[in-house]
Amino acid sequence: MISRAFVQISLALLLGVFAGALQAEERDAPLDPPSFQLAVESGYMLGFRNPNSYEVAAQFLTARVRWGVIDHDSFWRGYQQAYLTLMGEPFVRGLENHYFGISSGLRYNFVRRGSRFSPYASGGVGLGWVDATKEPTRGALGQDFSFNVLGAAGVSYRVSERMEISAGLLYQHLSNAAMSEPERPNAALNSIGPQLGLSYGF
Repeated sequence: MISRAFVQISLALLLGVFAGALQAEERDAPLDPPSFQLAVESGYMLGFRNPNSYEVAAQFLTARVRWGVIDHDSFWRGYQQAYLTLMGEPFVRGLENHYFGISSGLRYNFVRRGSRFSPYASGGVGLGWVDATKEPTRGALGQDFSFNVLGAAGVSYRVSERMEISAGLLYQHLSNAAMSEPERPNAALNSIGPQLGLSYGF
């Protein structure tokens, strides 16, 4: 009679061999990331270098297109993406209430052989609209039209062939480049905080 312990050990060994085979296959497979990705991302940022204690709940819908693959064993093994982001940002705390905008830029994904984890870094610029306060208040954004600068770094985890989850740090700069009227001085809003995302590839 076969004991339960023997069955458990046998199954564990079989699973180990299977996992090892999969890892070997991943190590030997060519780098072939998705041509297109659609991602939903959410972040919570705290303002700094501003007299008002801003808190921003950033919600992004991002489309990414693969643009170049480096498939050889080096630090730069990975792929680049061009992206376009739609931004909706309620201001949990601050002088304004919300910001809506778009941003475009580049993202680089570092991919190690046999690993499901991929560090990334991205940066871009765009424009948008904020419901600027009508009073000449110190630290306010000055006018409704505003430019944005985004930067992010983190790591993504490949859940399946098409799906990834990610966690990272997001930086945002909002400013109208001193285009507001003199009686409504512009103060840039810099904010930083964690960001989570879910991506699906096609």
